[in-house]
Amino acid sequence: MSSPLNPDGLGGLALETVAYGRHKRQSMDVWWTPDGMERPGVFLVHGGWWSSGDKRYMKEITRSYAELGYTVFNLNYRLSGDAAWPAQRTDALAAIATARKHADRWAFDPSNYVVVGFSAGGHIAAAVGTYGDGVSGLKGVVGLSPIISPLRAYADGAKAVERNKRKLRNAAIRLAGGCHPKGKCSRVWASMEVAWHASRKDAPVLAVHSKNEFVPPVQSQLLKQMLGQVGVPVTVYAAPGSNHSAPLYRMPGVAERVQAWIAERIG
Repeated sequence: MSSPLNPDGLGGLALETVAYGRHKRQSMDVWWTPDGMERPGVFLVHGGWWSSGDKRYMKEITRSYAELGYTVFNLNYRLSGDAAWPAQRTDALAAIATARKHADRWAFDPSNYVVVGFSAGGHIAAAVGTYGDGVSGLKGVVGLSPIISPLRAYADGAKAVERNKRKLRNAAIRLAGGCHPKGKCSRVWASMEVAWHASRKDAPVLAVHSKNEFVPPVQSQLLKQMLGQVGVPVTVYAAPGSNHSAPLYRMPGVAERVQAWIAERIG
């Protein structure tokens, strides 16, 4: 672990970059307020087709949650070129376990946190939310344009005219280790389907999509249906337009909606 730094005048915030595993991508930036008060946590998971992207692009959003008083964990994880699914979910769970183990160091309440993911990161966040029979301390999951069903994205991309839908299909194939959802590969695709793992102790979900984007709201309606059957609340909000992921988050009122939902869950 590196020592806490204050490189860019964070105004009372401490910042540290921590490895939670041996791979170079298994690291996270931790932002916290070193005033001795235990604070709820926000874990942020970047997007990028599972194959690209980096936590450094999440810096502004990370800072915004740290300034609201949360301890914030901004994650990198192994990309699909490094390892196939479920490595990405495994990494998010390992990052959470590391944060909980060293909670005192970062003034973090290990029994009170949410995971927020963007696009492919939304898939990882939601997969954490439906992992096993609930993850200890997890009080909510937020997805911005979350890919809830790689199988649906695979089907939608087969005959799509829209380039991004075709690209998402290929990205899902790569996440699955380069194989299509049949035969021996059907098991990894089943593991990637968030809604198929719904159980009653899973975390509540807020999913935000644009009405006309290439990851449509119907992606999250499937999760709402499956989690609803076991009594877990899912809110799906569809914003106007076609913005995806971080540009969607930056639309008027969206960040405020997300922040209000998080505050209701973890204070």
